[in-house]
Amino acid sequence: MTKEKLLNNSTITVETIVNATVEIVWKYWTEPQHITKWNNASDDWHTPFSENDLRAGGKFLSRMEAKDGSFGFDFSGVYDKVKLNEIISYILDDGRKVKITFISQENNTKILEVFEAEKTNSIELQQKGWQNILDNFKKYIEKSTI
Repeated sequence: MTKEKLLNNSTITVETIVNATVEIVWKYWTEPQHITKWNNASDDWHTPFSENDLRAGGKFLSRMEAKDGSFGFDFSGVYDKVKLNEIISYILDDGRKVKITFISQENNTKILEVFEAEKTNSIELQQKGWQNILDNFKKYIEKSTI
């Protein structure tokens, strides 16, 4: 985990290497029918709904809920930069910034995600949750494309 200071907010970095080309990774990362399949930090959570207007100024929303219905929230924001198969950056509705970089490595893709921490949960808990989501993405895409 990398921690840096950015505008008085701690930033957290999570990363993985996916066994798929950057074009496939981009598609599975950005299309709502795929987002609903991998966007959860644990098996007792899910994303029943997602919409994505992938362009600078476009909005996204993923509804994240506990499967037992006990809690849920909208993960949403506005894109400020989208560079096909390379970079997605956005500002969450609470003002935090997120940048995702996709790095092509022959038939693999490295995903590097840097986000500003929120103040409610510990850095460690946030890092673990976002890493779990990234790991679920890796599992989903590798299971779907092999």
